[in-house]
Amino acid sequence: MVESGQRDVVDIAYDNPDRLRTGIEVLTFDALKPRLKSAVARRPSRLDFHQLILVRGGEGTAMVDFVTYPCTRGTLLHLRPGQVQRLPSDANGRPADLDAVLLLFTADFPPPLPATQQMLDGFGPVARLLPPAELDAFDRAVTELDTEYRRLRDGQAPGPTAPVDVDADADAGAGAGAGADVDAELTGVLLRQLLGALLIRMARLPDPAGRPALSPPGAGVYPAFRRELERSFAATRSVEDYAARLGYSPRTLTRACLAATGRSAKQLADARVALQAQRLLAHTDLPVAVIGRALGFTEATNFGKFFARETGRTPGDFRRAQR
Repeated sequence: MVESGQRDVVDIAYDNPDRLRTGIEVLTFDALKPRLKSAVARRPSRLDFHQLILVRGGEGTAMVDFVTYPCTRGTLLHLRPGQVQRLPSDANGRPADLDAVLLLFTADFPPPLPATQQMLDGFGPVARLLPPAELDAFDRAVTELDTEYRRLRDGQAPGPTAPVDVDADADAGAGAGAGADVDAELTGVLLRQLLGALLIRMARLPDPAGRPALSPPGAGVYPAFRRELERSFAATRSVEDYAARLGYSPRTLTRACLAATGRSAKQLADARVALQAQRLLAHTDLPVAVIGRALGFTEATNFGKFFARETGRTPGDFRRAQR
């Protein structure tokens, strides 16, 4: 991970310190903690990659997009690119004492299957609490990923078992090197497939509200709305605008959103704008009025009223609380 960015939120870009030519890193929470400066560990960070955390023991509290989530045995967290997080910490703000495995991976690393793409592109829950049987299955899955990752990292990919002829010429040595490259490539492919299987297993889980994490076939209205919302939230919060852009009626759009999330299309649009306002207030020094204009509010007072209605705080109070 590479740190950059602003005063209060650290931007972290994907950068595997093992220098592997692969888009995944597997490590424990204990292994991550020494890599974090104490000041960084306490500050929010924004990732440009996916992060899965499976908690197998211990306790802590994580923050994702300004919502806190308890982390105990069986907690599964999925952070997506662009989300703001504070790593699990204890009551004193120090990194938590957790037995946890982290999977850090780029969006293009998993195999491009419909189920995996919807998990990566979708808007599923950040946190799930796995029942014991599911926790065991996920634990086995991340353990296998960790084993193959270590094999690739340490150059121990299984290779040919034929005895080595010490009198072989240089061409034979070159062939052995090529064989090792092939073995490493196959291990990389296996890692992709193992991660894909893990994401598909996640897709089968119900979300905390009891709805499936993966939409049933043909249920494309809600995903289409969320994609358009991501593109256009700064330009409009009007359900009628989104319905016209997507070719649905406002009623159809609202029904799809209610079925998928329990919230109306208007509530989702307002929440997305409020979230972006929180991110900008937390990680930039832009004046409140400038942030409001960037999100479509011509008057600072209207932005202030909207933000207070959505979050329960004024923009200034929220910014001070983050610093």
